[in-house]
Amino acid sequence: MPAAKFKEQCLALLDQVDAEGIVITKRGRPVAKLIPIGADSESLLGSLAGKLRIHGDILSTGLAWDAESRHAHPSSRPRG
Repeated sequence: MPAAKFKEQCLALLDQVDAEGIVITKRGRPVAKLIPIGADSESLLGSLAGKLRIHGDILSTGLAWDAESRHAHPSSRPRG
């Protein structure tokens, strides 16, 4: 639904929105989705707990910085 149409029909759409939601577009590109608040959205919180594994240091790029040469190079730190 184009944003201009959404703007003019917003209040009516709030009463009609279903579980599928309404995709709002600008110049033909999706920019937002209106979905109802419900118990289903609460189940998303924590839904991936225990299902993902982290390999290595997620806070590192894997590169060491040499300030004198101002170039990054592969880290010699062991990955784990």
